[in-house]
Amino acid sequence: MEIPPKSPDGSEKSPQSKELITSPTGSTLCMSSRSESVWTSTPRSKWDIYHKPIIVMSVGVAIFLFGTVITSLSFFLTENTDAFKMSGPAFLSLGLMLLVCGLVWIPIIRKKQKQRQKSQFLQSLKSFFFNR
Repeated sequence: MEIPPKSPDGSEKSPQSKELITSPTGSTLCMSSRSESVWTSTPRSKWDIYHKPIIVMSVGVAIFLFGTVITSLSFFLTENTDAFKMSGPAFLSLGLMLLVCGLVWIPIIRKKQKQRQKSQFLQSLKSFFFNR
């Protein structure tokens, strides 16, 4: 069995072990890596669950409509159409990308909600059978 080296001041613990024990980062790292909503079973409203993808889709639709207006302006205006012809499709593609990201995000959230419900159910079953 290997004996850890003693520190220069004569104490038994090395400076590295003291630092690891007294460091608050270990507990805060573990706490910050997990969301509190995973550990609490308080019901959340639909808006709390879906507000981020709804906001992303709304911004995507707004940018897409802005790109549509700019692209249509390039056909109706005769001056400075190069700027409209270049920026219009860029806004169209950016808006479409945000819209699709929001639309894909919603089924992912639904799947996570179902998995969370299943895991909570299995945890309650496990605690029921093994805590007797």
